[in-house]
Amino acid sequence: MKIYINGEFYDRENAKISVFDHGLLYGDGVFEGIRAYSGRIFRLREHVERLFKSAKAILLTIPLSVDEMCEVVRLTCAANDIKDGYIRLLVTRGKGSLSLDPGSCKRASVIVIASGIRLYPQEYYEKGLTIVTASTMRNLQNAINPAIKSLNYLNNILAKIEAGIAGCEEAIMLNSEGFIAECTGDNLFIMSEGNLCTPPLAAGALYGITRNVVMELARSERLEVVEKNLSRYDVFVADECFLTGTGAEVVPVVKVDERVIGDGVPGPVTRKLVADYHDLTRSTGDPISREEQRGSRDGV
Repeated sequence: MKIYINGEFYDRENAKISVFDHGLLYGDGVFEGIRAYSGRIFRLREHVERLFKSAKAILLTIPLSVDEMCEVVRLTCAANDIKDGYIRLLVTRGKGSLSLDPGSCKRASVIVIASGIRLYPQEYYEKGLTIVTASTMRNLQNAINPAIKSLNYLNNILAKIEAGIAGCEEAIMLNSEGFIAECTGDNLFIMSEGNLCTPPLAAGALYGITRNVVMELARSERLEVVEKNLSRYDVFVADECFLTGTGAEVVPVVKVDERVIGDGVPGPVTRKLVADYHDLTRSTGDPISREEQRGSRDGV
């Protein structure tokens, strides 16, 4: 495995950062998770642009342009002969002092890892997930805004621990008003009275790339997509429920807090969106190989 760190590639054993890096000391940095399918990087530019927005929100200067970052991701995939895989892109504040002061960090560090990913077992996509509601509340927007995909994921991790204790893979996180924000690593959707509903970004949901793709696919199927506050009750009585995320893709949910959702099996809308999403990811994206890039530009 070849890992990109600040302009150089390193073997896995030699890929190291300073113990004084503020990404390690304080979780001071931002990241993205990106997927590659069939030799193409799915929604690469959208992910990189979201990374830059997260960095801007925390006054972190990335020492590359958006175009340069996209090229670094492509080169890292090529160096690891990635066809189908997962890319983790990180930007830390960089090496500094032991103080909180970000001014002690002279230059941000850029790290790109391209490897495989452990998806949910196939049976979850066929039979659906069982999830619970966590007691850990989603971060307040005037504290650490959930729209910032920061390296400080302790809020999500604490809720993930609750899911594990309950014997589940995922947990719903509520906001301070008791409405659903999202899950620990995925956005949430329900089908209710013929509408596809999902929490608004203002509720504490991440501006999910997969979330947006699924909304586009749903509208192409002439489904009404509604962003509105959702309570636990809304999920309990929903006809269908599913989660979306870069790693999870689109995964059905059939039980929440011991309440069976719909008929207790993945519903028809969920199954259709799963199939449409898979078709899209395997037919679109930025080519990893230079030959395919040239072919795409030439219209081949």
